Amino acid sequence: MKVLVLNHDAEEYKEILTAKFPSLTVYAAATEEEAVPFIEEADILTTIRISDDLMKKARSLKWIQAMTTGTDYITKLPSLRKEVLLTSTRGIHGPQMSEMAVLLMIALSRDFPKIIQNQSQKKWERWPAKLLWKKKVAIMGVGIIGEAIAQKCKVFDMKVIGLGHVAREVPNVDHFYTLDKLHDVMAEVDYFICVAPGTPEYEKMLGKEAFERMKPTAYFINIGRGEVVDEEALIRVLMEKKIAGAALDTFWEEPLPPDSPLWELENTIITPHVGGMSDIYVEQVMAIFEENLRRFLRGERDTLLNLVQH
Repeated sequence: MKVLVLNHDAEEYKEILTAKFPSLTVYAAATEEEAVPFIEEADILTTIRISDDLMKKARSLKWIQAMTTGTDYITKLPSLRKEVLLTSTRGIHGPQMSEMAVLLMIALSRDFPKIIQNQSQKKWERWPAKLLWKKKVAIMGVGIIGEAIAQKCKVFDMKVIGLGHVAREVPNVDHFYTLDKLHDVMAEVDYFICVAPGTPEYEKMLGKEAFERMKPTAYFINIGRGEVVDEEALIRVLMEKKIAGAALDTFWEEPLPPDSPLWELENTIITPHVGGMSDIYVEQVMAIFEENLRRFLRGERDTLLNLVQH
């Protein structure tokens, strides 16, 4: 059985896999160019993304272990064969994504980019801080990540509102509403955090009408998927300062093009899709991948963790 690891940390994954699964042949590729010699004979692939051109060459592929929660980067590929099993690493991103959400809320409310700018200019300027304490925050997409965000928000005594397809009881969420109440919720909260997946039903759900319902003192944060947001509508409300600001980690096009107006907006924080990353990411991925490998090698294909239908 041959495994191809396509990732910038491929050598680290290979070292772990070779030690724990000596019967496997493991190939490490940091780039798609490096993966070309191995892709045709690989039975198993683990990666974050793969191009359709490379997928076309994966003739022996039986299973893909995605290194991400969302698998839309893979399921959208025309050349992904139906019989290829696909699993995700759903469940590992709660710690880093929730910390990212808190970081961005505080950075926005305290205007931290301006503090850094003043430091570079040796400028001593003070202003009163806006607190998270007692503020209202809405989380759209309350899965494992959303629940972790809600838990951290409660540390700041925030009122937490959840949004999703089905209303349910969730720890640390004060009120949960279905998506038909989206605009009403956006009009009420001080912070709106999107962690919704990039699925068709969510595409451009956050558009002109939604953003214009927000309070002028409210902040928008997207650490989910860029496809959920109508970027033109968001740029417009930010330029016109109809909301206080935004922090964006995901976009329709990545890397974010240099000519995007978002780069120039003073009330916007741009991060390069790093919310899900961590210094222990390999360890986090391997916790799921190792168990799935054991099951796969035993022929227990139907019991793989986080099996994705496509």
